[in-house]
Amino acid sequence: MSNLNYKIGVIGLGYVGLPLAVSFSEVSTVVGFDISKSRVNELNTGFDSTLMLSKNKLKNKNITYTTNDEELSTCNIYIVTVPTPIDEHKNPDLSYILSATELIKKYLKEGDIFVLESTVYPGATEEICVPILEKNGLRYNVDFFCGYSPERINPGDASKKIGDIKKIVSGSNQDTLNTLKTLYESIIHAGVHCASSIKVAEAAKVIENTQRDINIALVNELSRIFNILEINTHEVIDAASTKWNFSDYRPGLVGGHCIGVDPYYLTYKAQEVGYHPEMILAGRRINDGMHEFVIEKIQKEIIKRKLSLKNLEILVLGISFKENCNDTRNSRSVDLVKSLQKLNINIYHSEPYIDNLNINGSSNINYDDFIKLDKSFDVIVISVPHLCFIENIDIIETKLKDKNSFIFDVKSSFKNKNFYSL
Repeated sequence: MSNLNYKIGVIGLGYVGLPLAVSFSEVSTVVGFDISKSRVNELNTGFDSTLMLSKNKLKNKNITYTTNDEELSTCNIYIVTVPTPIDEHKNPDLSYILSATELIKKYLKEGDIFVLESTVYPGATEEICVPILEKNGLRYNVDFFCGYSPERINPGDASKKIGDIKKIVSGSNQDTLNTLKTLYESIIHAGVHCASSIKVAEAAKVIENTQRDINIALVNELSRIFNILEINTHEVIDAASTKWNFSDYRPGLVGGHCIGVDPYYLTYKAQEVGYHPEMILAGRRINDGMHEFVIEKIQKEIIKRKLSLKNLEILVLGISFKENCNDTRNSRSVDLVKSLQKLNINIYHSEPYIDNLNINGSSNINYDDFIKLDKSFDVIVISVPHLCFIENIDIIETKLKDKNSFIFDVKSSFKNKNFYSL
């Protein structure tokens, strides 16, 4: 496609912003802005520490990576892709969005479009961002316009590139919606879905991960019940999956910056308008506590196998929040290691995507060294089934001390092995 007549500013060059900025640079001129000097420096050298893009992809003449916000002044479309975490009280932390909006306010001109891609609660774009943008004297939906197009990036999944995933777009009026539809269609060959309003698009984003969270919470609770009944959870799910309309979800640890966070944005807004969302919060409590259930099962198996607690050594493999990525935000594997440390036994961990990871002064083992290491363990917990673990599982098995030692496969990723699991 020929170049579009837009100059696009992408604010935030993480898992979401970087692939978006690079994709748009194939059809338009892009300024990629980030406050992190180290992040911008690495991108300018052709390296992406998030492992999302190769050097060849990063080197595009139509994109500028910068920490100088003045370079955003010539843009006419601003797309915000900053993190939206939760605070210690599990309430939305909108500080990154507020900072990004204040930044854009300085350069917003008549006819410009502000687009938010970060996860927010329904109404946030117009309730939080618009009043800030109007402080420069421009009028919303008269002088400047807004849109919301929720990100759908899947870190660690090389099979789903940004253009392969259908995109939701919305605009503050029909002309804005048409513009954003054309803009996103230029890079999303899977197509776009036009939402009727910004609020609808915001709500669609926040329920995508809320639905997954609740479904996983259900099977996590079932695994607790079946554990008491001494029934294999995965055998039950395999049997139930033979019915055409049964949804196959598996128990496990739920963390990260999406599934473990997005539901709290929805529950916050629900409570703000006077509704108490019982099911969503119950699901969150179940999933947030699953690492403790894993430890409980490990302890029971240690006792059953009569392993001596004296000098017991446990290795946890995989610390990131999901497979094949190096992001530990809200990782329940981190919580797992921290809880195991409280048992006063020797705990080791290895994360192949992060060098020298420190968890409360823990014993980190470089994964490449682990494969070659002449050391064995009483228990090996495969918390996150990275591809390298799957490829080297036979070697990993040789690291068990003796016949009473065991591997705990948290996500039951090795069905052809007789490993202990949820």
